[in-house]
Amino acid sequence: MEVLLQQIINGLVLGSMYALLALGYTMVYGIINLINFAHGEVLMVGALTSWSVTVWLHGSALPGWVQLLISLAAAIAVCVALNVAIERLAYRPLRNAPRLAPLITAMGVSLLLQTLAMIVWKPDYKSFPTLLPDDPIDLAGATTNLTQILILVAAAAALAALMALVHLTRLGRAMRATAENPRVAQLMGIQPDRVISQTFA
Repeated sequence: MEVLLQQIINGLVLGSMYALLALGYTMVYGIINLINFAHGEVLMVGALTSWSVTVWLHGSALPGWVQLLISLAAAIAVCVALNVAIERLAYRPLRNAPRLAPLITAMGVSLLLQTLAMIVWKPDYKSFPTLLPDDPIDLAGATTNLTQILILVAAAAALAALMALVHLTRLGRAMRATAENPRVAQLMGIQPDRVISQTFA
């Protein structure tokens, strides 16, 4: 029974990370019907930004959780700026082009970000410093730690926030209208370009 519970915990933690990754793909595809192949690379840049900030702060007297929050804020800012720039520079000019052109552009942006990341951060392994207590927590024979619990809580909070955004806010209504029919949404006073940029952000 302990082994089953341990595997359930491991699966929930890993599945939560995959779910957060899939949310970005789903939102972009739902609104402009484009598979954003650069999405994984944007997350990679965010992770490397977070690592850089954490390494820079690691010698400071700040507690680990403060360092984590600062590095998270930096990663979010970089990812938002990068996603908006990609949408405006690479995808928006091809909005009315044949379907193959944005697809090839997405692959090109993906390769560009991979190459730039290798130039900036060098192609070697990076180990993220331990910022939170790593003491094992016993759950009916299975073990977990604070990091895994935080991953589950953050994923659940992000999913709930996204559901609230899409279903309860004006931006969410604009997203759904743009995804349904951008031309009709524009006639209703919605600016599809702005909504798409906000979706990428």
